Amino acid sequence: MSASGVAVLLSWLSCCGSALWRYYSNSPNYDIFSTRSTIKLEYEGTLFSEWSAPATCSIKNKRSPKTELRCSSPGIHAIKPIVLGPDLEEERYLSVESSHICFLWYYKAINFVHNLTQIVVLWIYDPENADPSELLWNANEPSLNSIVISKQLAALGQMPVIYTILKRKVYFPQERIKDGKWYISVPMTTNDVLKEVKGNPVAFQDCFIANSLFLLTSPMLTIPEIPGFLPISSPRGSQLIANWAACDPSFVVVVADMETFQTNDSFHTWTRIRVPPNILTEDERHNVSDVTLSRDGIFFLINGILYLKSYNTFTRLGSNANLPDGGIIGITSRRWCWINYLLKDKERRSDMAIWTENEVYLGYTLLKFVKIVTTEKLKGLLNMSPTATLTIHRVEYTGHPLELALLLNYCIICNTSKTIYLVIYNEDTIQWVFQDFALDVTIDTFLIPYFLYSAKPELLLWDKHRIYYYYHNFTDTGVLQTTTEFGNLSRLSQNSIIHNVLMDYYGNIVVKMENNVMFYFKLKVKDAIKLHLWTNSTVKSLVCFKPSGSMYLLYVFENGKIYPEDYPLKLEAQSITFKTKEKCPYMAFHNDIVHFSYLLDKGQNLSVWAQIVYPENIGLYIIVESYGPKILEMKNKIHYEIASGYCSKTMTITFSQNINYEAVDDYFKLQYENTGLLLVHVRPSELAKTCPISQKVFQISVGCDASKFIAVKGFTKKECLQHDFFYIIEQSYLRDRPSKPLRVKYNWDKYGCPLRVDFREKFRPLVQLAVV
Repeated sequence: MSASGVAVLLSWLSCCGSALWRYYSNSPNYDIFSTRSTIKLEYEGTLFSEWSAPATCSIKNKRSPKTELRCSSPGIHAIKPIVLGPDLEEERYLSVESSHICFLWYYKAINFVHNLTQIVVLWIYDPENADPSELLWNANEPSLNSIVISKQLAALGQMPVIYTILKRKVYFPQERIKDGKWYISVPMTTNDVLKEVKGNPVAFQDCFIANSLFLLTSPMLTIPEIPGFLPISSPRGSQLIANWAACDPSFVVVVADMETFQTNDSFHTWTRIRVPPNILTEDERHNVSDVTLSRDGIFFLINGILYLKSYNTFTRLGSNANLPDGGIIGITSRRWCWINYLLKDKERRSDMAIWTENEVYLGYTLLKFVKIVTTEKLKGLLNMSPTATLTIHRVEYTGHPLELALLLNYCIICNTSKTIYLVIYNEDTIQWVFQDFALDVTIDTFLIPYFLYSAKPELLLWDKHRIYYYYHNFTDTGVLQTTTEFGNLSRLSQNSIIHNVLMDYYGNIVVKMENNVMFYFKLKVKDAIKLHLWTNSTVKSLVCFKPSGSMYLLYVFENGKIYPEDYPLKLEAQSITFKTKEKCPYMAFHNDIVHFSYLLDKGQNLSVWAQIVYPENIGLYIIVESYGPKILEMKNKIHYEIASGYCSKTMTITFSQNINYEAVDDYFKLQYENTGLLLVHVRPSELAKTCPISQKVFQISVGCDASKFIAVKGFTKKECLQHDFFYIIEQSYLRDRPSKPLRVKYNWDKYGCPLRVDFREKFRPLVQLAVV
């Protein structure tokens, strides 16, 4: 549905909500918001009189609640509606740019499952003169205007190229432009899904094309809706519940109080999830308390029991799956995507966690569940009194790819107060680490944890009214502050309570209240600003982020319809901070860290650099934080320059390992002790809500590359007849020194055909490093 279509529904619901106003752009994600853009204004309410704008901006019909605005000069422009009566409406300060970016890339993918490839069809379009289907992002063919622009720019040398963000691969068009379209073939993948379309720096009428970041995954099927099946939902009047795949955020499930919805394309299309009759009672079907997505399907928590809705079945899980038959109080899945990670002792990591008051289970693909701990065992591990009461408050995956955290309720006399402790569990090393974290609260307090995207563990906790931050491995703590009310967000939002908190990979954090009031701050920042009201309190909504970092709101209406709407977080935050005069302490922060994951083998090192530019006499610097085993040496080299009142510091960071493996008593033990996974966080020493992207988190895996192996050169997998063939390895050559020789069946698929060697000649094998 278009922005105007959503606006009609929101306006229809505004009769029962407070008055507000907002704006829209034809550009997706508000990517182009310039002097060339048409800005659509919309007022919700009954007291509208006219629009107020500076002389440099023109309004199509200033007395219409819905109209269009154009600003001929760049800058910050104060826009607001004038209303009848004594009350004043909010004034926004819209930042309009002077940009030569006018065009965007339109792309659609055609899947070819038989050869596991995808053809990306690309063309250029102008959002100010596009076909409605292009603006809705459901066009199958370019419009006439887009064909003309694409052909004209192609004649000037334009050609799109697709770059992958994770593996840094490049794909070019198969042929020249045809009918106004380019075609690029890319392989289907699950570990290189984030891609970017870039073109040549070619202009048409002084207009360039913006690069476009997009997510391209293997086709992920949504569960079909079967006639005769019944709705499954949360209790009537409850807020929206959602979960999405960490490495494919376009794959989402949302539970509302009338239906459950699923999408594989960020709700451009969606289906309803329904369940067969006669399995759940009417009350059970409308009592979903939590939901989690998995490769096995969708898990629902209902009355303490876990259910799985797969493509073909709806199943109750319990002792048949090594899970409790009741008493489950929570389920959760990973929040942050790490495609690559090093496992030393295990073959795989978990996808989800399930817990009761006294037990924690981990869930793996193919419905494998393992109980990892009980509170009685934790008492012994943490040296707690056996007479104390210890229960599990909440379980949450951290920002580390192999760790999860347990919040524990602890009390001796459990009448009025309790202490909440925190332990972190590493799935690979199977170690429990008690953290320097203790929070004394009343006995009925319930806190929700949210681990941030950082190297060292950093945490947000919230109750109904306040948010508590725990930065820098829980050493920097406090209550998130506001300009008034001492951080009580409820008092600043008409006594509403916190609904959800969401952070993106760039450090932006949004807090949404149940009545749709929103607050904004950044990682490491200790105060929040209240954003302009965008949605009235009568609409059920949810905050979601796209992989590009842009934000969208998801609306669920009483008629069972669901709609996404782009939200201009950057513009809205700029409007508020313009009034508060908040400034970013630095001018720029750059780095050459292009990968999310690096692998260091024996003898290798890694060098990266970061640079910060800031006004002199401020004294900023670059912070490098690491988290993990102490297996790497880190050396820093700083280059400092000052000119025209500005300073720049460039830090070069080199990670290396100097272990001598020659002639050691136990080679494999030494190798094991010096392999592992580190998270590294590079950031400026000071941050503000007005700063651009200002952090880089990446991991370094130290160990052998699993995709490489040592092999004898010359083996082929053809030109021989495969048959059962065994060979003997004497026990003196085996690592564990067994008592008998080892009889091994020759693996034809792995090793190929044996080499044919003339026994009269000396055989000298040539060893090479091969790649899978």
